[in-house]
Amino acid sequence: MEALRSRSRSCTLAPVSREFWLTNRRNCLLLLGAIVLLAVLSVRLCGTTSTEVQALRASGPAAYTLPAEKLRVAQQLFRVRTMLYFVGSGWGILQLVLLLALGIPARIRDLVERASKNRWVQCVGFTFALLLVIALLDAPLRLYGHHLGLSYGLSVQGWGSWVADWAKSFALTWLVTGLLSKVLFWIIRRSPEDWWFWFWIPTMVAVLFGVYLSPILIDPLFDRFEPLQQSQPALVEQLEKVVERSGVSLPPSRMFLMRASQKVTGLNAYVTGFGPSKRLVLWDTTIAQSTPDEISAVFGHELGHYALHHIAEGVLFAAAAMFAAFFVGQRMAQWMLRVWGARWGIRSQEDWAFLAVLLLVLNVLSFLSAPVENAFSRSIEHAADVYGQEAIHGIVADPQTATEQSFQRMGEASLEDPGRHPFVEFWTFSHPSTSSRAAFAAAYNPWTKGQHSKYFH
Repeated sequence: MEALRSRSRSCTLAPVSREFWLTNRRNCLLLLGAIVLLAVLSVRLCGTTSTEVQALRASGPAAYTLPAEKLRVAQQLFRVRTMLYFVGSGWGILQLVLLLALGIPARIRDLVERASKNRWVQCVGFTFALLLVIALLDAPLRLYGHHLGLSYGLSVQGWGSWVADWAKSFALTWLVTGLLSKVLFWIIRRSPEDWWFWFWIPTMVAVLFGVYLSPILIDPLFDRFEPLQQSQPALVEQLEKVVERSGVSLPPSRMFLMRASQKVTGLNAYVTGFGPSKRLVLWDTTIAQSTPDEISAVFGHELGHYALHHIAEGVLFAAAAMFAAFFVGQRMAQWMLRVWGARWGIRSQEDWAFLAVLLLVLNVLSFLSAPVENAFSRSIEHAADVYGQEAIHGIVADPQTATEQSFQRMGEASLEDPGRHPFVEFWTFSHPSTSSRAAFAAAYNPWTKGQHSKYFH
């Protein structure tokens, strides 16, 4: 009787998924591919005004420049940053190949299975050990990255604080990975052919929870936040004018100051959360080194992300991308298991060590899909640039100069190279280059005769 019940449980998901998904899988993937494509192209192309096109094509004196010595340093730093990105991505893939070839995941599995028969304990122990090994292999590049930040004056964070942040980040990664891994292997046992789809659902739930909880629970673990009204009442009063013009609901209680100067020297601002956790954060470095008009330009850009629903669009884009990645990833992982599973000591896809194969596949897919993800990100960042410059019209004396100067300050503080690097921008940049953003800001003037603004009429 128990065997019958067990068989019934193991078939709960599979019949429905096989009957439906085997016949409709290709159509679903084509549909989601179209959604991803439209999500990218709609922001870049749809609704583009003639004034915007003219500003994008404008050519003139460089809007973002650096003094000769800073330029030399920025160019050197660009080369090192680029090297770190590609070497880090390659090493992230290679280290998993080496771990599997040496049978390390299988040995960790044997250890946790001997230590306990409880699958929860096995899951927690396996994910901890595997993530720790990966973290140790990543350590040299991470240490060098922080050393680089200190050397170039981009970071002021002491090594003790940096290690503490690393430990907190590791603990959070372990917690999330452990919980999702337990769900994953539970689903694999019950739907061995279509677990990619059933796992995609709780993964997206976790993403939504992460977006919601991050500003409340996660971000305060790493940085100090306080209400902007508390220390900058005059600035809040000016920013409220931008909010009023935009029509977005963002009361002063949702505006926060982050004490970034305790760790970094760069300038930034960002929006985060949704619903009750929605907030806009300005770094104290941005406030200290910018004029009120420039801060309004930065604020207008971030406000544009809310007004244009970019957080929701980002979640939908991630959902579609993960759907496709899980579908392709399952087939890649199962193929690897058939070809090398015995050599790696992995018994089946229900084996804890199979997690290392999945991480390898997802690392490969993440690297290959980076240009698509970054193209989408650059699209929404450009849209927010347009929105922000239009939002401060009539509030600051010269929106073009204020926006252009805000990019100049941010680029100079981060030692961004003003030069053009098309391939690197295409593959790695989540934002348009500082040079192109400053040039667009200087050229974009929809308030002259015969021109039309895009978002405000």
